[in-house]
Amino acid sequence: MQKILYPKKEPFFHTAIEEGQTLLIVILVMVVTLTVGLALVTRSLTNERIAKEEDSSQRAFSAAEAGIEQVLKTGQSIVAQQNIDTQTQIKKATVTNVGNATQFLLNNGNPVPRDDGVDVWLSDYPTYANPLPTSGSMTLTVYWGSTGDTCTTNQSTNTQAAIEIVLLRGTTAATIADHYAYDPCAARRNGNNLNDTITSGAFTIAGKTFPHSAVITITSASRGLLARIVPLYASTPLAVRGSIALPAQGSVIESVGASGGTERKITVYRGFPKTPSEFFPYMLLSP
Repeated sequence: MQKILYPKKEPFFHTAIEEGQTLLIVILVMVVTLTVGLALVTRSLTNERIAKEEDSSQRAFSAAEAGIEQVLKTGQSIVAQQNIDTQTQIKKATVTNVGNATQFLLNNGNPVPRDDGVDVWLSDYPTYANPLPTSGSMTLTVYWGSTGDTCTTNQSTNTQAAIEIVLLRGTTAATIADHYAYDPCAARRNGNNLNDTITSGAFTIAGKTFPHSAVITITSASRGLLARIVPLYASTPLAVRGSIALPAQGSVIESVGASGGTERKITVYRGFPKTPSEFFPYMLLSP
């Protein structure tokens, strides 16, 4: 008798498991593909947004620069918005006079470079008319330094400034130059002899705090024309206070540009032209 062989049947649950594994692999592949695709789309959208923001920021900055240039050319503030194109505008540009007050920051509060200098006018620019004080006497207090300044004799690590003040007084025909020098760093004073009296503390001018101050007195017998203040050893912010109002010193121009919802602001300090160093004989350091 011939023996008939029938194909062996696999159990049903084996087939179901294989089909489930295949479905799981397909789902995982789809999830990975979607994740990668979404990441690429998100990155593309982010790059596009950043590019637009950078373009808007540059346009706004250019508009703010245009506002500064227009104010310098006309001498007038921009009070009404000016359109440069359909997306870019000069929002405003204002001029604020510095001086005609008893106290103010010099160089708009920015550090004055080491061995350079800044002028404080005690008379009217540029004629030297109406020197101060007209009667009696006045004091001029100079503030400098920043909290946390480091005093060392090593120039590469030192951040604490000394200052020199050269006061021009008298008349333009007979001018006297008085020199004052102040160093808050005791380690240096032994060698440089900058020993004029300093007051230390926390002095606030226009919202900025200074750790050092020095006072000079000017009398009506020999009235003040101009004071040159020179940082030594390090750059430093400076401010002044007079016992009476000091004359105009220049102006601060602030311009705001806008583009695509982005705004940029530029602030420029425009002081009077500096007096040539030749007018300050025997300065400790001359730039």
